Amino acid sequence: MNSSEIYLRYPPERDIVFVMGAGTSHPDGVPLQEDILPAILSKGFNEIEESPIGRTVIEFIKDNFYINHEKNLYPQLESVFAFMDHFLFERESLSSKYSNSFIYYTKENLIKLIHYIIELQADKKSFYYHKFWEAVVNNNKNISIITLNYDTLLEQAFDFLFPEKGLIDYCFHLMNYNTDQALKPFRFWINAREPVNIINNAHPVPYKILKVHGSLNWKYCNCCNQTLLTPWDRKIDLFHGKFLGYTPDKKEYSFSCPLDGTDFQTLIIPPSYHKFIKSSVISQLLNESAREIHCAKKIVFIGYSLSGTDAHIKALFKKNLKNDTKVFVINNENSDNLKAKYLSLTSNIEFIDSSFENLLSDDNLLARIFNL
Repeated sequence: MNSSEIYLRYPPERDIVFVMGAGTSHPDGVPLQEDILPAILSKGFNEIEESPIGRTVIEFIKDNFYINHEKNLYPQLESVFAFMDHFLFERESLSSKYSNSFIYYTKENLIKLIHYIIELQADKKSFYYHKFWEAVVNNNKNISIITLNYDTLLEQAFDFLFPEKGLIDYCFHLMNYNTDQALKPFRFWINAREPVNIINNAHPVPYKILKVHGSLNWKYCNCCNQTLLTPWDRKIDLFHGKFLGYTPDKKEYSFSCPLDGTDFQTLIIPPSYHKFIKSSVISQLLNESAREIHCAKKIVFIGYSLSGTDAHIKALFKKNLKNDTKVFVINNENSDNLKAKYLSLTSNIEFIDSSFENLLSDDNLLARIFNL
């Protein structure tokens, strides 16, 4: 068995940058944004109803928004965050019951509930993302991905390529790369930006996956300001607000930072009009995304609505998208309203009425998307 170390390098230009929204994970059961609050409020999850985190959030929403289960009337998730953010940004309390600090606590709990709801549907292998990776390997490997999704289905479907045919590059420094003895159990993740050990003349391709709204498997420590990647451990304990890990023999334990013992925090950006995107990780990902967009020959949006809460994403493309870059928008329903949003980015655009799953089963359409 021959082995050697080599640097994996990216071509100076990217043939295709894929931009993935909720429509790419929804076929596997991951809820759309509009379905998350009904799931939290509809009494279908005992752990939500019985946990302090769940009860706190449900009571706050019921006290401040109209809900009618029979008529399926629920507030929009972004409206709930906007209401909370008003008091947090103005540093005001809502009432004696809902102080400013309590609203902050409730907002953090709502983020944990979002994590919980999405993780329930993401703990599986994805047939559709597997087909996507097959299409990449068979058609054009010079691609990168910007995803707005928190779930890890895209990465879980990558397992048949790792490590001989491909490596995932999250594009920021992970705690897993550190040499501290305390991190030895987590040093399994290969850093695609350092020399990589190659066996039997394999030549893996590095793929940038830019999760600009965070990820369920990223655990952030606000003491050492580092992020730990736990690819297979994404669960959260609603009774204690902590992340859960599992030993090889399936024993459950609570995650804390191996370096300083601090409880980890979620690293997902909620669907709010006031997004905190100045964290070091998110800033790095947005900057890397800007470079990818600028050097792309083609941009392909799939299942993404370009929501009004994503003004930073619109700004990202307005600043970095070149006039001669061809843009495709693949969506189930390319309504006039959706087209208007995208046409504000560029006129060099083609709209294709198709779902993610239909795209992957249409060889002619795949050829159009992958060929330059």
